[in-house]
Amino acid sequence: MNVYCLTIQPLSAFGTPLAGDTLFGQLCWTLRHQLGNDRLNTLLHGYTSGKPFAVVSDALPAGHVPLPSVPSSLWQASDPDQRKLLKKKKWLPVAALQKPFAVWQSLAVADGAVTGTVDGQSAAPTERSQPHNTINRQTGTTGEGMFAPYAMSQIWFHPAMQFDLYVVLDESRLSLAELRAALAYMGQAGFGRDASIGLGKFELLGEPTQTQFPAPPGVNSVLTLGPCAPQGQGFCQVRSTYQVTTRFGRHGDAAVQSGNPFKRPVLLAKAGAVFWPETLDPALCVIGQGLGGVGNPVSTAMPETVQQGYSPVIAIARPVEKAV
Repeated sequence: MNVYCLTIQPLSAFGTPLAGDTLFGQLCWTLRHQLGNDRLNTLLHGYTSGKPFAVVSDALPAGHVPLPSVPSSLWQASDPDQRKLLKKKKWLPVAALQKPFAVWQSLAVADGAVTGTVDGQSAAPTERSQPHNTINRQTGTTGEGMFAPYAMSQIWFHPAMQFDLYVVLDESRLSLAELRAALAYMGQAGFGRDASIGLGKFELLGEPTQTQFPAPPGVNSVLTLGPCAPQGQGFCQVRSTYQVTTRFGRHGDAAVQSGNPFKRPVLLAKAGAVFWPETLDPALCVIGQGLGGVGNPVSTAMPETVQQGYSPVIAIARPVEKAV
């Protein structure tokens, strides 16, 4: 499997965060429309048994990867008065991966510093509330119950913001051209919630570039670039560190009309997790597992549904402390 980096630029607000597992779900729907249901079923054969055809990362600020989620004791000692500022740092420049691990936090940046400032103001993403309403055609106004006005959040990015998507691709099953065509269509149609009213539009920039992160001396762990399901994968329970999230998923596309679009909750480790395997192949590019399927469904409406529990990873050299 090869690792490709694709760059996208948002063209509108988003109703759904650009998370790797959600991107993979919409990618599957897009491939079903473009290549047919039989081809999609062929691509998903073996998905829950360690044979994914593609693994998609979170959309990461261009030129950056997540700062590892590790205890603060592993970072270089810093001024205690800067503790709040350091906690806001989320993104590590790719070039900093060649630096010693202990200085990574000092080289990382916060959301607003990824693209700098514009007119003296931070260019960090902002979340805004968008009012909605439904008109009662009998009264010609809003009202109570299903006709009560409500608000939904939207994520807005600075116009200069660009994101990198890392996709681990099995080109013997899905070609790079087919992947690129599917992502380009997703950007035109819109991603996630409220795509039908203009949200989630993005542009695919340039050509995909094959990427390989060089393994540092003393490599012993991996850094995840998207949410994953590491359960039962044999990682050290002491030296593996991560933050968790519960994904309350729901179907998209045609399955929204199934009558029950909601999936079962899934517990995942967020991007930026660090996992320590018993033995590590420096060329490892994916960890995790495929979830769902008929044998262990995450959806009662569509038991064949799968959930991406895989994540692209980067091999790193995490400092070693005594395991207790």
